Amino acid sequence: MNRGRFDAGNWLIAAGVAAFLLVTGLSGDHSPTHLDPLGYVLLTAGGLALAARRRAPLVVLAVTGLCALGYQALGIDVPAVAYLFAVYASVRAGHRAVTVVASVIMLVALPLALLVSPQDLSVGEAFTHTRDVLQLAWLIAAGAAGEALRQAERRADEAERTREETARRRADEERLHIARELHDSLTHQISVIKVQAEVAVHLAHKRGEQVPESLLAIREAGREAARELRATLEALRDDDKNPPHGLGHVPDLVERARTTGLDAKLTIEGDPHDVPAAVERTAYRIVQESLTNVARHAAAATASVRIDYRPDALVIRVDDDGTATPETVPAPGVGLLGMRERVTALGGRLRAAPRGEGGFSVQAELPVDRTTS
Repeated sequence: MNRGRFDAGNWLIAAGVAAFLLVTGLSGDHSPTHLDPLGYVLLTAGGLALAARRRAPLVVLAVTGLCALGYQALGIDVPAVAYLFAVYASVRAGHRAVTVVASVIMLVALPLALLVSPQDLSVGEAFTHTRDVLQLAWLIAAGAAGEALRQAERRADEAERTREETARRRADEERLHIARELHDSLTHQISVIKVQAEVAVHLAHKRGEQVPESLLAIREAGREAARELRATLEALRDDDKNPPHGLGHVPDLVERARTTGLDAKLTIEGDPHDVPAAVERTAYRIVQESLTNVARHAAAATASVRIDYRPDALVIRVDDDGTATPETVPAPGVGLLGMRERVTALGGRLRAAPRGEGGFSVQAELPVDRTTS
């Protein structure tokens, strides 16, 4: 849309300059010849060439210069206005040296064109007349205007790059701050839980006692929490070197859920295919959070995890046979809110509600673009 507006503006300016040159040429006082139609074509062509001044400034510079020389040689005395526009555009595009050389050539060639024109001019008069056709002051002004705008655009680009670099630096600093906060607030507590659980398991084995399943689950959860926290901290410090968990780790989640006494099953449907990393991470977190909620709140005996690979979507469903009923209003906990935010960010849909036959169901549908997976 912006490009269309630019093109329309370019053509409007080009048409305006062409009309000015043509009207000036037609109203000028000169001896008519059979070559006048060619001169009028050159006037029009020189103006219309300005429509391409942004895309091909050097070509336009050459075309407008040759057209000016042409109609002057044919005796049509019209200022080289189109060439001045071309000088401005060429300098703005950064072609200063080429523009200076071309303008010097124009200042030398114009008197020669006037000498071969039907006008009866001496060499001195031809050089004097050149100042009227291509005034040096206007030539310098056009170049200066182009250079000034080029410098302004360069400074604007530099300012934009500086803003982007500042934003990236602040994001990096914030990531490191979060990593430090997580490390200071959670690492110690999780380490204590893990060590205490492992000591309790070791003492039970040493005494020949049967280790409770709940204690084994606590030990395993502590180990997993420590691994998750370590991976999160590493990802916050350098998220390119530590790939997060994805669909390949879902079987481990289901297996750990079984250690808590839950009869958990995993079913994979459809034709497994690669999915974007963001979809993988979200799918893993949905299964993880759902199974955690089952273990904490559902008082369920069984749970099923289904991953359905569809051509345009990945569907994750986690069902349990807990105590939830259709009349139960699920509390909007942090876990459900987090899942909903992740799914919504990917343009997907999440349904988390009690089942008609009892228990709770979480179903997420995540769109998959196979071309970017």
